[in-house]
Amino acid sequence: MKKIHIAGLILIAISIGFIISLTGDYSQYESFKKAATNQGTTYTVIGNVNKEKEMIYDPVKDPNLFAFYLKDQEGTECKVIFNGTKPQDFERSESIVLTGSMKGEAFYADKILMKCPSKYKNNELVTSEYKAKN
Repeated sequence: MKKIHIAGLILIAISIGFIISLTGDYSQYESFKKAATNQGTTYTVIGNVNKEKEMIYDPVKDPNLFAFYLKDQEGTECKVIFNGTKPQDFERSESIVLTGSMKGEAFYADKILMKCPSKYKNNELVTSEYKAKN
């Protein structure tokens, strides 16, 4: 074999390894049940905040502790603990995407992504906001 053929095979093998490593980083939304079966493994969970249950956040006592209850897409509710500050307009969010892992009975979130309602969804809301500005 020529040296160019060997170099080409090595380059192809490296490219395949790189592509396989990239596809391992893609995550799908899972449920709290799935996360509970594999404690300590990082999962991405999407759901809605249960606004009827208390949200724990006291910036004077501990500004890096925020806890709340989230109901996932399958309807399973779980306590979520986030070691960080409470995101602004958290209560107004339409749905929440969490990245983290289960430890015991609670889901410990590393990241929180809020999906806020669109101002174009409800014409009444847009009109009233417009009138309040003028």
